[in-house]
Amino acid sequence: MAGTSRDDILAHFREQAGFCAALGSPFMEALCHAMASDIEAGGPVERLVRGWPGNPRRDALSLRIAGYLHYAVLGGKAPELAAVYPGANPDWTMEAVWPIARDWLTRRERAAKVFMKSPPQTNETRRAIALVPGFLKVASLFPGPMHMLELGASAGLNQNWDRFNYRTSRWELTGNSDVTIDTDWIGPPPDHIDMSFNVASRAACDQAPINLSKASAARRLKSYVWPDQPERLARLDAAIALARRTRVRVDTADAADWLKAKLASRPEEGPTVIYHSVFLQYPPAETRRALQAMIEEAGAEASWDRPLAWVCFEPGAFFQGPDQVGIDPNDFVTYLRVWPEGEDYRLVRSDGHVVRAERL
Repeated sequence: MAGTSRDDILAHFREQAGFCAALGSPFMEALCHAMASDIEAGGPVERLVRGWPGNPRRDALSLRIAGYLHYAVLGGKAPELAAVYPGANPDWTMEAVWPIARDWLTRRERAAKVFMKSPPQTNETRRAIALVPGFLKVASLFPGPMHMLELGASAGLNQNWDRFNYRTSRWELTGNSDVTIDTDWIGPPPDHIDMSFNVASRAACDQAPINLSKASAARRLKSYVWPDQPERLARLDAAIALARRTRVRVDTADAADWLKAKLASRPEEGPTVIYHSVFLQYPPAETRRALQAMIEEAGAEASWDRPLAWVCFEPGAFFQGPDQVGIDPNDFVTYLRVWPEGEDYRLVRSDGHVVRAERL
């Protein structure tokens, strides 16, 4: 293979299989292993990934192909494949799935390559429960209208974070929607759990936002949710419906350019809150450094009337420096920094899908 070596691509597919197992998806674990074996056998997956120009891990190459297969299933265009997928067959086996999937990829190679040009975007709403402790802390420090700025927002589902319901065995927050976020929470509830939120404005950006007004775009978003996780699929459906009702908007923009403009014109009253979740591993290191410097420069100019907060849920390695963005599926941290207080906090440690969260 030209470009990325075959060994590196195989290593990515097998590593992703392990990530999927750790995050509770035996179907995706088996599918990633089947695709790796197909690469070794010179099958359709090998043709799809041959000469991949980027970093297969950072680009989530395996999830692009898995997403294409699920997209076909969800769209009703591959009924034979849909019949053996988990949604229709809870007793699925990869021995039944893979021959049909391989045949589909063989016949639809051109369409698969087009689909693979775009990165996976799950817009994982469950990550909101890891961000909420940061928002609670901001509300406790700075009473007044909150102005929310989300980076890497995908379809913008998590702009509605304050409207979600949150349920754990140790604490609850009730919103005003049909979207319920739950997790296995370890430790005491977040501080300031009785605070209320006053969100005055919301804005978000993404380099390639998903327009949920289009059924095909919403289906694409759903295709990246793993097929054997029905609770995630149902929660996504509810979040999409809520986003449509509230007319969520995501600007098409580079995060650094967009944030620079937003910070230059931020409101004179109340905290401006920059937030993001599982975003920082995608931009290059120089962009991460530029974002951090920009936020810190704006923070230095903050006042108690016009405070600034940065809430993020990202790989734990990032907090060792912007050049350190390793990905451990069980080591993501919620980080909060506020100005003019000048303090920073580490609030939650979790896996990437927030199946289990530990208060720090």
